[in-house]
Amino acid sequence: MDRVDTPAGADLSPLPPSPTRGGGWRVPYPASSPPPFLSRASERGTRGEGTSPARYWTDDPAEAIALQRALATRVVRENQLGEVRRIAGVDVAAGRFGEQGRASVVVLDYPSLAVVEVASVDATLRFPYIPGLLSFRELPAVLDAFARLSQWPDLALVDGHGIAHPRRFGIASHLGVATDLPTIGCAKSRLVGTHEPVPDVAGATVPLSDGSEVIGAVVRTRVGAKPLYVSSGHRVDLPSAVHWTLACCRGYRLPEPTRLAHLAAGGKLLEMR
Repeated sequence: MDRVDTPAGADLSPLPPSPTRGGGWRVPYPASSPPPFLSRASERGTRGEGTSPARYWTDDPAEAIALQRALATRVVRENQLGEVRRIAGVDVAAGRFGEQGRASVVVLDYPSLAVVEVASVDATLRFPYIPGLLSFRELPAVLDAFARLSQWPDLALVDGHGIAHPRRFGIASHLGVATDLPTIGCAKSRLVGTHEPVPDVAGATVPLSDGSEVIGAVVRTRVGAKPLYVSSGHRVDLPSAVHWTLACCRGYRLPEPTRLAHLAAGGKLLEMR
């Protein structure tokens, strides 16, 4: 195994327990700029003792790469899903060069896919836009949006990559490891890997490979539409990731959770409680 250099201050001791349903959870965040939800969570008595923000976060791009490599060892690629009754979609609307963005989380009932709750956060994005380090730019706002939920999901589909990433730690994996929530990366474009052409048939899939390793699947969700790049995020295996992506499709290119999160992040879906 290659040696992994961990950034100074990073604590990779066992992760805190999973979030509790109904909004309680334990969330790591940059110690230098704690967001409002941490104080709110603390008031609710839901912030776990011993939670170390340095486990998951750095403001330095070079350290971020090392931290990704270290945290990638925490990703669980096996399926650990239980009964799925609520599925969240996650998206962030932000330009590459601007500092303002909106993160949205939409929680849907399953199997009806009716909207249960929408939470959005307008935030200043302090980390620069660097391909491969998207989670360090967008995840803080995503975590703040999650903290506003009253209905905790059983699974989250994230508009971004899971392990289909050069260091096997995209934003879906980062979110999953930070919260212990089962997550799936459902990206619109490829970051790494090669694949054969995907048949123009809804539901068709081909493997996405990086060398000899299969890191995801390229999935055609709609005839005539570009395929999606689906990968395990955390606690979901690849066959299950593909299954849930297709199970959430309703005739659009994007599955309903990320499609509605995209609309919410663009201000086209009102918050619901």
